[in-house]
Amino acid sequence: MKGLLLFKDKHLKILLALRDTSQSWHITSLAKASNTTYVHTCNFLVACEQLGITSSEKHGKIKLIKLTDKGIKLAEMLSNAYAMMTVMEKEVELAPKPQPEPPAK
Repeated sequence: MKGLLLFKDKHLKILLALRDTSQSWHITSLAKASNTTYVHTCNFLVACEQLGITSSEKHGKIKLIKLTDKGIKLAEMLSNAYAMMTVMEKEVELAPKPQPEPPAK
């Protein structure tokens, strides 16, 4: 996720990982998926829960994390924005580079 000027890469990875409902997410698995520390992930998730983006359920010692309806909408918007930025980045890379003018004789 190179070149994202508007988003913090690891936060974006956490939110996008949570979109995958085929597995149960807990803090450790999200930290691994986003290549960040447990503490960083935990702090970000606390902030997300306060904003109503995520919810958590305790199952014994394990805390399962899910996106709320608001979080699902946000993650979808971020995913779309990321896709558009990726396309724009590729267009810039493929655009012909301006050539310097030859020196006047």
